[in-house]
Amino acid sequence: MSGTEAERELVRQWRGILAVHARTQCALDRALHQHGLCASDFEVLDVLAAGRARNRCDALRVQEISERVHLSRSALSRLIARLEKGGLVERELCAEDRRGVRVALTAQGRALHRRALPVQRAVLTRMLAG
Repeated sequence: MSGTEAERELVRQWRGILAVHARTQCALDRALHQHGLCASDFEVLDVLAAGRARNRCDALRVQEISERVHLSRSALSRLIARLEKGGLVERELCAEDRRGVRVALTAQGRALHRRALPVQRAVLTRMLAG
């Protein structure tokens, strides 16, 4: 395979990945809408729920969340503010670093995550399995 053919194949693969991502993201947004969420909202709730299970900690630093979701810092801040306004998460200053912020699921956020989880996993299975 020549350099040009190899480059074309890489671009074809890349565009295939982008297409799968776009289709899956749209399917997630449609399915999660019944719970008042978009895919990014759910992703943050899911990261917080997984962090809580893994660390037995009620909160994650915003930096820890940003390492797991693919959003800009400003987009993540706006999303967290929207989830907080909806009563799904709460923010608090880090005791060990007053500049840092921790985010935790509220009881309402945990309940919504539990209800939406099977919907999200079903979409992932349908879109990505096989």
